[in-house]
Amino acid sequence: MSVLPRSAPAGRRGGSGRGGTRRPTLEDPKLALESLDGLVIIDEVQLAPDLFPLLRVLADRRPLRARFLVLGGASPALLRQSSESLAGRIAFHQPEPLDLAAVGATESRRRWLRGALPRSWLAPDDAASHRWLQAFTRTYLERDLSELGIRVPSTTMRRFRTMLAHDHGQTWNAAELARVFGVSERSVDRCLDIRCATFMARRLQPWFENAGNRQVRSPEVYSTASGILHHLLGIHSQEQLEGHPKVGASFEGFAIQQVVRAPRAEPEECFTWGLHTGAELDLLAVRGGHRLGFELGRTSTPKVTRSMRSALETLGLGRIDVIWPGDDVFPLAENVRAVGLEVLWSTLTSDRGV
Repeated sequence: MSVLPRSAPAGRRGGSGRGGTRRPTLEDPKLALESLDGLVIIDEVQLAPDLFPLLRVLADRRPLRARFLVLGGASPALLRQSSESLAGRIAFHQPEPLDLAAVGATESRRRWLRGALPRSWLAPDDAASHRWLQAFTRTYLERDLSELGIRVPSTTMRRFRTMLAHDHGQTWNAAELARVFGVSERSVDRCLDIRCATFMARRLQPWFENAGNRQVRSPEVYSTASGILHHLLGIHSQEQLEGHPKVGASFEGFAIQQVVRAPRAEPEECFTWGLHTGAELDLLAVRGGHRLGFELGRTSTPKVTRSMRSALETLGLGRIDVIWPGDDVFPLAENVRAVGLEVLWSTLTSDRGV
């Protein structure tokens, strides 16, 4: 296995790292890559988009000498050359840094507070976790975005991310945010595109079909990183989180993230749904011929609502799961059950249809 670092000392053309791992420089990419075989790992590939045409040539060699695992902190939307140059030769996988299956369901409260980034999760205490998140978000604004070629001023993005944190879980209203910022709707939409493309936010698209104009056709926006969300909201501890006005929206976004990343679910097959009459569903998962609904509520007594019954009938759902912060699964009505967050992953893994 060969590992190519983001940078190397000038003039270095090879050598051995721990365990015999070679670490050639990318000053001359063709020279560095064409002689390698086996599994070649290239980190921070978003900083070297010019590599993709070369990788296409190397991937077409016969016999195939090497396979390339490219890692980076940006979505294919920011790596257009990857899709244009490697069509049919590349597959994308978006891993969640730490999910409930990795940390253990009993750690769900800590995972909710601190988020999924390993150094935040592993910090010795909540204060240290907060300090790391503060440094991370500053680096994201001042260095990472500029290295991706994004030229939005850091002060603008800082204001936008804070505003987005307070609108977490709300229907996206670009016109309102544009009015607040004094900029165009296009500029606000671009800021959101950047947040989504760098995995900081999720735009949950609306599901609509044959219900005419009664259906809500605007997406809902969530922060994908609960730890960063809490940092932006000034939440540093579990006690502060429990007493914060956004605690319900925060739990909803955290639970949605767990469902979307669970086995047999795909982000592209998850939607929000609502009618202008008031009926709504937090999350709709569509896969093949199956439609499952999810309601997410931070309550100790989950109940069936009129919206759930409307969603069951209108969408033809196989079932609605009401996700609550517990560790039990029990029926609420026909085709409606309560699923505790602490058993969510094991339940979805064993279920059919998702």
